[in-house]
Amino acid sequence: MAIEQNKSDQTLSVEQRLRALYELQTILSEIDRIKTIRGELPEEVRDLEDSIQGLHTRVDKFRAEIEDLRAKSAKEKNNIDQAQSQIATYKQQLDNVRNNREFDLLSKEIEYQTLEIQLSEKRINQYAREMETKNADIAAAEEALADRNHILVDKRHQLEEIVSETKKDEERLRLQAKDIEPKIDTRTLTAFKRIRKNARNGLGVVYIQRNACGGCFNRIPPQKQMEIKMHKKIIVCEYCGRIMIDPELAGVTEGEA
Repeated sequence: MAIEQNKSDQTLSVEQRLRALYELQTILSEIDRIKTIRGELPEEVRDLEDSIQGLHTRVDKFRAEIEDLRAKSAKEKNNIDQAQSQIATYKQQLDNVRNNREFDLLSKEIEYQTLEIQLSEKRINQYAREMETKNADIAAAEEALADRNHILVDKRHQLEEIVSETKKDEERLRLQAKDIEPKIDTRTLTAFKRIRKNARNGLGVVYIQRNACGGCFNRIPPQKQMEIKMHKKIIVCEYCGRIMIDPELAGVTEGEA
């Protein structure tokens, strides 16, 4: 299978385009190598930052819930004060009752307010237990925050060291890649970038190795190999879709291929 060219893309020969493609692939592979040196540190740093943000959110949520429980507890204490005031009033009125009916009514009110006090006290105790649990949760979250922040500082330091060591090389390689791209027609360059994106090892251009595709290692028929060596058109592997070139174009001798 070959990649067709537009008439406007015929300024450079196919061989020149293929050389430029392979040179671009070599540079991009070196950039990939630099990224590999960094390893998973950038992702680890992002994960730690997300985790820390999540813990902060959790702590804020616990504190808001504690404030809500305090407000509820204060409300119950106020209810107790009002009930106790009511009981005191009813007890005073008991001294001046004129009949059993009034006595029973006041006694029931006192009993009701007493039950209200007990219910409020029960709720206050419940709120106190919930606040204690949430304070323990906050302490655990803050301990986890301290650990993660310590790890994050260390990971950031490691990443900064690696980035500072490789940044100049990566910038230089990216400039080289940018200079090469105009030597490749738009359609082929787009196809190459798509192939690279889908390839596990990032190889969009490979040379023939031992009569096989250098990407997927499937056998290439002799006639197809001959077409590749002629540099008349850009040919891709029918199995993996990578652009194929002959070893000579890649600067590799037959013995090394």
